[in-house]
Amino acid sequence: MIIHNNSADAPTISSPDEQRKILRQLRSEILLRYRPHIQEGPGPIRVMARLVAELEQECRRRNIAEEIIASEIVNRTIGDVNLRKVIECEGEPGGPADYRLLADDLGIALPGEDLHGYIASGEAYLWLREQMMECERLLLAHDYDPRIYDIYGVGNPVLRSWLAEEMWGLPVRGEQVYLSLGAMDGIDKVLRGLAHMYREQNISDPAVLFPEPGFGVPEWQAKSCGYRLHRFSTLPEHHFKLTATQLDQILAQNTDIRLIYLTITNNPTAFAYNPTELNALHDVLRRYWQQGRNILTFADLAYIGTGNPQEDQERVEAFTPSDVLAHTIFISSFSKTHSLTGERFGWVTCGNPALASAIAPSWSNTMASLPGEWQLRFMAYLLLIQSRPWIVEKIRAFYRLRRERLVAQLRRIDEEQHLFAQIYRDDDATVYNWSRLRPEEDAFSLFEKTGIAGVPGSGFGYTDEFIRFSIGVIPVPTV
Repeated sequence: MIIHNNSADAPTISSPDEQRKILRQLRSEILLRYRPHIQEGPGPIRVMARLVAELEQECRRRNIAEEIIASEIVNRTIGDVNLRKVIECEGEPGGPADYRLLADDLGIALPGEDLHGYIASGEAYLWLREQMMECERLLLAHDYDPRIYDIYGVGNPVLRSWLAEEMWGLPVRGEQVYLSLGAMDGIDKVLRGLAHMYREQNISDPAVLFPEPGFGVPEWQAKSCGYRLHRFSTLPEHHFKLTATQLDQILAQNTDIRLIYLTITNNPTAFAYNPTELNALHDVLRRYWQQGRNILTFADLAYIGTGNPQEDQERVEAFTPSDVLAHTIFISSFSKTHSLTGERFGWVTCGNPALASAIAPSWSNTMASLPGEWQLRFMAYLLLIQSRPWIVEKIRAFYRLRRERLVAQLRRIDEEQHLFAQIYRDDDATVYNWSRLRPEEDAFSLFEKTGIAGVPGSGFGYTDEFIRFSIGVIPVPTV
């Protein structure tokens, strides 16, 4: 057990070697304490993140130098990218690959803020606020006042129509788009809305299919809404993706499945479905639709936009056939594609307008009305992104740089310590790396030996011989 000391009372440790020795001892002790609890409470992702935060706090109480803490505790748990902490600058300062400028480009940095040697102009920060005022005038001209109660609770019609046009060319209208406070809120509202719809249709115990490894929060949400869960472990040889043959077998054996949660570009694996794979899944579903089984696909597009634009376009186009579109609900967000996690900009798109109407009560009966100021900022950010499309490619390039550096770092570590069975490459998307550890290793032993904290595979419904690392929390050193 770590003994907590006040920093004022903690002894000063002068020798760097002594500080490093004490830090490693603290690291071993906290791992012993947390290992039995990895599956409790909020789950492995937040447990690992909490472990790292507590260890860093204890080190500071012991007056261990910041540079030693940074070298011995490497947080690769949570996926969020903090643009204020980006230090990478490739080429000339102020050039197209000076990624320190991203916080200024996206209006996150305050005027005059020091971004690791670059002083932010704050131009985009101020521009967003000016646009919010203009957007409010626009809404008032359309007889929508964001300062009063929104009866339907799904968001203003102007922004919804704008987002419909952003749906990769899918033939949808604004009436089929509902705003949400990020992707997780949208997923929760859809699951609640569908559960209500099934009850109205006297359908008892509907089930959801979750291919794994996958994002675990929707499973918790579905369970809390009363769904039965069917989990299916995908295979490494298929790049951890559900195949058409597997889907056919699962649906034949489980007639209660009403919904399939499908992450098109996957968290944690960073692998993405290609159009051929998606079309094969749709061919299987068509046979069941023709038999009268109304199976819906809940397509999570949270990372569509982080990969190759043409390939992402082709992935979404696989949903354009009218029968496929009518059986699909899409979830979208700016959190990961634009590193705007704190803004909570998300939206849900129903391919079938009738389905959109059926789940609408989930919005009006939960948060009642979306915050007016939040909607105005959402509109301003969409205008910013549309007017500066180069920002999206810059973010993609930044993600790619960090992923490649992380893979190089992991390979160097493996050459020295032989911890990995396989370090997977990705489909040039997301903010993660998914790798396989040797049989005698797990996330705890890797953290103890390297100081790198990742999330065990059990955090995504898989086995702990796999581990997910995030490139988002801190920079990746050049190897």
